Amino acid sequence: MRIVFMGTPDFAVPVLQRLIEDPNNEVVCVVTQPDRPKGRKHQLTPPPVKLLAQNYSIPVLQPERVRNPEAVQSILAYHADLFITAAYGQILPESLLKEPRLGCINVHASLLPAYRGAAPIQQSIIDGQKETGVTIMYMVKKLDAGDLLTQVHVPIESADTFGSLHDKLSAAGSDLLMETLPKLAAGELTPQPQDEARVTYAPSIQREDEQIIWTRSAEQIRNQIRGLNPFPGAFTSLYGKNFKIFAAELTDGATDECPGTVVACHTDAFFVAAGDKCALKITECQPSGKKRMHAADFLRGKPLSVGVVLGGQS
Repeated sequence: MRIVFMGTPDFAVPVLQRLIEDPNNEVVCVVTQPDRPKGRKHQLTPPPVKLLAQNYSIPVLQPERVRNPEAVQSILAYHADLFITAAYGQILPESLLKEPRLGCINVHASLLPAYRGAAPIQQSIIDGQKETGVTIMYMVKKLDAGDLLTQVHVPIESADTFGSLHDKLSAAGSDLLMETLPKLAAGELTPQPQDEARVTYAPSIQREDEQIIWTRSAEQIRNQIRGLNPFPGAFTSLYGKNFKIFAAELTDGATDECPGTVVACHTDAFFVAAGDKCALKITECQPSGKKRMHAADFLRGKPLSVGVVLGGQS
């Protein structure tokens, strides 16, 4: 089966790797986003999917807009039987959706119709969900709204972060795709329409989503911190400067202090009052202009006083 694969970030890499290794399929082209500046030096950096494709000498297309007529013709020239997307980042035009013999399918990191959009992994953790999964569905012009083909459920553990759950779902999606493709080719799958009454969304994370609101409960704040670890990180302010928090633990400690107040400092952690009168144990952080560090290292380098209040605009 001739396949055009479309994907961009790390999530898509294991999916592409499994497709390349499958002797029943041939990845004839990879479509990904253009190289982008990254880091403090704004060095032009290729997407992870591009690097993998180049390792196998697979042709790579990087249109700024995939609906551009020239991009469409370049993709169609490969005469693929199937288009597969995984975290590509653009919606395909009708001129591409209608072309492949077996259609266009997407590997999406949620149990659709829940969490349509760009940030389903982060949002499922932020919302305190206990389970998520991966869905493979047909693509349509509307975002993540196509008929469902297959799904796999993945538990969200209490210790999971965006990083750990991302890796679990990427692996689960790769396995699910390999199970789905033979059934799809054989016509053994019955597409199921999504229940529009159950649709929820997970749009791209914005700056305001990253700010810790200390009046929320300790559990809500911890879920936010987990859902934004390792990137982009939940932030607050300390001494008027940006202060990111990457790891926190719930405690049995109660406090009457105002939300955001540092209520205790130990050698390995400090404790901050949340809105439900519980103290949240902070174990990993990043002061402004510094590297990410354990709270123990932060406290050794710059002692924190009980009574200091975190929060406010950075």
